[in-house]
Amino acid sequence: MQAPHLPPTWEGHESVLRPASEQAHTVLGLFHFQWVVATIVWALVVAAVLYAAYRGSRRAVPDVRQEPTLRKWVSGATALTIVTLVIYLVYDFGVGRAVAAPFGDQTALHISLTGHQWWWEVTYNDTNPQHQLSTANEIHVPVGRRVLFTLTSRDVIHSFWMPNLSGKKDLIPGHTSDVWFVADTPGVYRGQCAEFCGLEHAKMALVVVAESPADYRKWYEAQLQPDAQPSDSLRALGQQVFLSGACALCHAINGTPAGAHFGPDLTHFGSRMTLAAGTLPNTRGNLGGWIVDPQSIKPGVHMPSNNLDPKQLRALIAYLEGLQ
Repeated sequence: MQAPHLPPTWEGHESVLRPASEQAHTVLGLFHFQWVVATIVWALVVAAVLYAAYRGSRRAVPDVRQEPTLRKWVSGATALTIVTLVIYLVYDFGVGRAVAAPFGDQTALHISLTGHQWWWEVTYNDTNPQHQLSTANEIHVPVGRRVLFTLTSRDVIHSFWMPNLSGKKDLIPGHTSDVWFVADTPGVYRGQCAEFCGLEHAKMALVVVAESPADYRKWYEAQLQPDAQPSDSLRALGQQVFLSGACALCHAINGTPAGAHFGPDLTHFGSRMTLAAGTLPNTRGNLGGWIVDPQSIKPGVHMPSNNLDPKQLRALIAYLEGLQ
């Protein structure tokens, strides 16, 4: 079973001009206000410059009698500038308070997001340890419910940015910060690390899937299930290749002896949309190339090359694709 492909309008799903959350609408309102005011100010300045050039060209010498009038115009323009800046400041503070991380919301979905070079570790927190869920590079959220993220980093400074859903927030090693949003429009949205974090910074993306509460609950319950034992010989061989090779030294798959957390958790890898933190669609051909030679796709990535014979590679691909 192949992972679901990215939507055909994928490129249009990463835009601050297409808000899909309460926060994003608030920030876009501030942008529109600033754009309108800046346009008006620009038009007034250009008109004043043109008028001054026109009047100056009609006089051979300056007329000192016009100085009081000119002084009034300059004073008025200065006062108007101060008022405009104060309005900007008040509006900006209002938006800042509106998008600040709330506390005490018992109904919020709590997610811990950890930045790595160069991928995202996603942990769904729950008071019941058996209901905690770990995944990577793909976040599912229910529409209409507040999602509160706790952000940190394991190595360098990263920055979490979902243009359609929230503003930017840094992930700093040894420090936690918070950001939240409430998705109001179902869809698949692309996010990006917005802080230069090393060689493959540009290939550190993530996916947010906003879906109905029923679909989200169905996805979440499926993700909690451990890996089912392979039902055919090819996948069984693939599991053996995974557990006996270098894969199990870095990755975890629930229900198997593989429990390492140096790399992304692969328990339900086959259901994910992308490979290598949004670098490639999760297809069989891309997966094979990624396993054999990840450095050719994402130079500098910490995943080593894997020298597998064709039979082992086909088996491993089949096994990973089956992790639904």
